[in-house]
Parts: sequence; C-alpha cells; structure tokens
Amino acid sequence: MIIMINGAFGAGKTTAANELLPFVPNSMIFDPEEIGYMLRKLVTVEDRLVHERTDDFQDLEMWRVLTVKTAAELKSTYNKHLIVPMTIYKRHNFDYIYNGFKRIDKNVFHFCLSATADTLNRRLTKRGDEPGGWQFQQVDKCVAALKDPVFENHISTDDLETEDILRIILKKIS
Repeated sequence: MIIMINGAFGAGKTTAANELLPFVPNSMIFDPEEIGYMLRKLVTVEDRLVHERTDDFQDLEMWRVLTVKTAAELKSTYNKHLIVPMTIYKRHNFDYIYNGFKRIDKNVFHFCLSATADTLNRRLTKRGDEPGGWQFQQVDKCVAALKDPVFENHISTDDLETEDILRIILKKIS
C-alpha cells in the first residue's frame, strides 16, 4: 500500500504522516522532498534544462522520475507500506507520480489536506518559517491548484486536530 498525503505547505502532511506511522503496520515514511534537496545540490542551475530553471525542484524532470523509482526500490527491497507526505499541486507531476505508484502497488490512496490561506499562513508562522519566504509564496497557488477534483479525497484541516485527520485516513484505507 502507498498512502500519499498531499497538501499545501502548512496543511499538516508531515505531522499526519509521522503520527500515522504507528497505526499502519509494516510501514515507513518516504519523503520525496529529500530527492529534491539532493537534485538541487547535484544539478546546478546552469546544467538544468531551460524549463527546469525555476526555484522549485519539482520542475526538474528527474525529480518525478526518481520519486517513482525510489518508491519502487523501497517497496521491493524493504517490502513495507509507504507513507508519502508531499506538496504536489502541478497536475503533470501528480499524474506521473500517482500513475507510477499505481504500477508499483495497486493499493494507492491519495489524501489532500486542505486549509484556507489564512490557516496555512498562521501555521507556517507558528512553525517558524520566515514570513514572506518561499513556503508563504506558494500558499495561494497551492490552495487554488489543489481544488482540482484530480486531487480527490480532500480533508479540510482548518478545524481538525491531527487525531481527527488520522481517523479519517485510517477509515478510508481499512
């Protein structure tokens, strides 16, 4: 099984993933951000393809390819369920990764944690992100893009505690 926990920065993905871990036997967290950080160090801006020269590592074609390949290797090597927290709001990346995950494991669940821009900004500030920084700059476009019906299983987190989110996810995956 692969459980994708999607949402804007500050929606509660990582917290939910970490707290979900003990409730999903034989599971591990796979955070594709780590692949992005690695690629950002390895592939200089000058070496990137023209359309990849942005401030978002998700624009690197290799990122989505390595995300799927890494998930496949984790599944085949460790035979564990994957819990995957990630902000993925660009449709072409989502389609590629979701369909790639489906080829790896027929049991793929996608949950999109949503919240208002005000809630997200408040949470980002509370967790110590720099006001006006990169994550804050992504809020409005993430909120708008993630309304797309392709990001099914929306869970509005504005008024929910993490335990409530876990109950919803656990009910849907059981």
